[in-house]
Amino acid sequence: MKVYICPKCGWMRVVSRRKDVECFKCGEPQMVMTKLPYEKVGQMSENEREDYAKSWLYIHGTRDE
Repeated sequence: MKVYICPKCGWMRVVSRRKDVECFKCGEPQMVMTKLPYEKVGQMSENEREDYAKSWLYIHGTRDE
């Protein structure tokens, strides 16, 4: 299982076999694979996931303001 994040809105999605992963929240055609292990995502609270997404967007400079 791989964890992808949308570079526009920060929505995270878990997929197993796909390489081309689209965002169902904002429509971005290509999400980016994170280095976050699937097991870690499963243990995170919703707030922790939101914080991770905000941090990822900040670090990668891809916020959509």
